[in-house]
Amino acid sequence: MAYVVTEACIKCKYMDCVEVCPVDCFYAGENMLVIHPDECIDCGVCEPECPADAILPDSESGMEKWLEINREYATKWPNITRKGDAPADADQWKGVPDKFEKHFSANPDKA
Repeated sequence: MAYVVTEACIKCKYMDCVEVCPVDCFYAGENMLVIHPDECIDCGVCEPECPADAILPDSESGMEKWLEINREYATKWPNITRKGDAPADADQWKGVPDKFEKHFSANPDKA
């Protein structure tokens, strides 16, 4: 089992989760993060740190899509180990539905 980042992270990208990860398995896209499922040790410390409630165990129902998205983009995006600044409008995007279809960016983080 591993934890995965879901669409609730898109355009929020708070990054509180990054600092607590003991194995540095977060990768940064332009407007969201992903967790490399093969590197995640299932410790769960990241889940309660996410203000957007975007991190869930891959064993929950409906997480197959997110497991594959996390796996794919963890191989394409840069690894991050420190918390960066959340977007200025992150709080406005918290809880907005259908963000993946409308706002997902496959681009890596520019930092």
